[in-house]
Amino acid sequence: MEPNQDFNFEEFKAEAIKGLYSGKPLTGENGIFAPMLKHFLEQSLQGEMDSHLSSERANGSVNRRNGVSVKRVKSSAGEFELQTPRDRLVNFEPSIVPKRQVVLTEQLEGQIISMYSRGMSYSEIGKHLQEIYAYSLSPSEISSITDKVIPMLREWQQRPLSSVYVVAWLDAMYYKVRVDGKVTTRVLYSVIGLNLQGKKEVLGIYLTESEGAKFWLSVLQDFKNRGVDDIFIACVDGLKGFPEAIEATFPKTQTQLCVVHQIRNSLRFIPQKHLKEFIIDLKAVYQAPVLVVAEENLLVLSEKWGKIYPKAVEGWINNWEKLSVFFQYSPSIRKIIYTTNTIEAYHRQIRKLTKTKGAFTSDNALLKLAYLAIINMDKLWNKTVFAWKEILSEITIIFADRIGKEDFEL
Repeated sequence: MEPNQDFNFEEFKAEAIKGLYSGKPLTGENGIFAPMLKHFLEQSLQGEMDSHLSSERANGSVNRRNGVSVKRVKSSAGEFELQTPRDRLVNFEPSIVPKRQVVLTEQLEGQIISMYSRGMSYSEIGKHLQEIYAYSLSPSEISSITDKVIPMLREWQQRPLSSVYVVAWLDAMYYKVRVDGKVTTRVLYSVIGLNLQGKKEVLGIYLTESEGAKFWLSVLQDFKNRGVDDIFIACVDGLKGFPEAIEATFPKTQTQLCVVHQIRNSLRFIPQKHLKEFIIDLKAVYQAPVLVVAEENLLVLSEKWGKIYPKAVEGWINNWEKLSVFFQYSPSIRKIIYTTNTIEAYHRQIRKLTKTKGAFTSDNALLKLAYLAIINMDKLWNKTVFAWKEILSEITIIFADRIGKEDFEL
């Protein structure tokens, strides 16, 4: 098949005017502008082939044309068959319409990725394209377009981090993913850091089958490899293996267990008839003004309720060293470290996009959507935390020997 280089503009204009009067659409299936775009692209591809063969001959190659290949492409101007020139040595790589590309405009691809980032399924995206452009893409074609996010995801996952973080929050979400035809559970871990500029950022997302010290060691080592030298306080909800892993990687880091999680865990064991009274006694512990008062009130709590509801109290006794870290700081810092609410709020935003998914088609499908959600939430992380100057003043005194001038550089 030889390329068709004939294009009669006057004939096209007459047909276009006729089409407009008959109600024919400008874009979409059988759109008026599709023939013009087809001609423009095919002529451009021929020009690229001329340039390619000229370069080949300059290097002594005997390469030459070898007909055309045809593929059906889609654009905002409509859907049509595009003829791409071929060469004998099969080393021609067109740039205006690369091989295997079936959607022609970056704007349209950007719209598809944007729709995907808002939690729309492949079938919903296809229906939307049908309504707007009068054609649809198959789920595999849409997946191929959203896969263009993966290199950006990998680059984001490997980006350099700040040398020092004041706080790091860690938490996990559970998802169903299809692997080798079977639905299995995946754990998506996220880590949010608060830097010395008072801004929060998602440091990384990690997908694994289960948690444990070995896994957390790999996460923390990844932070070291990306430039993190120190984390002052790590806030977790009792993640298995994390305290051991952080002690091995960042031995100076303090681990603060989430007080809210411990409260919820305790209240599960208290019947309704004693719930109100127990909560009053428990508040006297974690809302105490200073550590010594908190410990006195914990003793009272234990003596009063420990024998009746031991499971409700023993968690506070056994984990007190890590539950009480926040008492070392002023109320401004206590507010941001005594709970993992920061990362839980982030997880709620992710779940708004993923709640309609029964099971993700692959690990990459889950990671793509999580990454796009993070990028969409970037404005939230660009805000400086409340009372930051007060917090920074305290931090620079407490951790004076662990902060250098260079750590304040963005």
